[in-house]
Amino acid sequence: MIKTVGIVSLSSGIIGESFVRHEVEIGIRRLRNLGLTVRFMPHALKGLDYVRDHPEKRAEDLLEAFRDPEIDMILCAIGGDDTYRMLPYLFEHGELREAVRQKVFLGFSDSTINHLMLDRVGLPTFYGQSFLADVCEIGPDMFSYSRGYFEELIKIGKIREIRPSNVWYEERKSFEPSQIGTMPTEHADHGFERIQGPASFSGRILGGCIDSLYDCFDAERYADMPELIRKYSIFPAREDWQGRILLLETSEEKMPPDKYRKALMYLRDAGVFEAVSGVLVGKPMDEQYAREYRELLVEGIDRPALPVVMNVNVGHAQPRCIIPIGVWAYVNADEQVIRFTE
Repeated sequence: MIKTVGIVSLSSGIIGESFVRHEVEIGIRRLRNLGLTVRFMPHALKGLDYVRDHPEKRAEDLLEAFRDPEIDMILCAIGGDDTYRMLPYLFEHGELREAVRQKVFLGFSDSTINHLMLDRVGLPTFYGQSFLADVCEIGPDMFSYSRGYFEELIKIGKIREIRPSNVWYEERKSFEPSQIGTMPTEHADHGFERIQGPASFSGRILGGCIDSLYDCFDAERYADMPELIRKYSIFPAREDWQGRILLLETSEEKMPPDKYRKALMYLRDAGVFEAVSGVLVGKPMDEQYAREYRELLVEGIDRPALPVVMNVNVGHAQPRCIIPIGVWAYVNADEQVIRFTE
């Protein structure tokens, strides 16, 4: 059972800004109401500019959270776009491998790169929620679908299975204090959607936000990112994808179809689709480009027998489940369930 949560800002330092203080206070209160002790790591609340300018301090916070015997769960504050800049401070002398202990690590979005780092040193993790985006939800409570998985994780330290949400919510246009207690617009959802291949498949899941995976190969956003990813072998080699399930989801930037196609080509050229046992695709925010992504996946993967299941409630569209990374997953699209074993 989780007792103490350590909150880290590994990408953006937004939780240290005054304009989100009302959200942070909601999140702290909710965690405490769940019986949890809340610890912000030393630099987590330093703000956007400080966190941006000091990747070495982000790395220090992550290492300290793993080393602290009282912290049971490491919770990412939110995503961002440059967590890769911690790599030299975590891998140059084996710092992360030395510090890692068996703890719950939860985050999504740019935290995709953190999941790849931790997979590299053999730690199973959990993908799909963060402190600001989920625990601090400004509605009357966390979304019930999201809360169910978060509570399961803190109570038993694992997720046993996930099923689809019956509803999805539009992206909020405002997070101002005036919106506290309001609900975003709700729509009926239609469950997991198999677009090709067998309905059942299995393997250990790895992946995350396709925007972050794209930046592992493309130097347009950060010129040094692909170089550092290669230097520290963060993106798995072709043989390391063998039998895995690839997880893909799109960010709030709502990746245009042309860029999505290019991202799939990077993955195909890296040999990922020849190695994996299947692909799980998260629901895009506001269902933007859902039809285009469906067509591009079939075209880009170019392997009709490879199972692909879309519209999984993971990633940037609300509400969100939590998907274990690095444990065995059994997908059955006909039964609308994904089950996990140790």
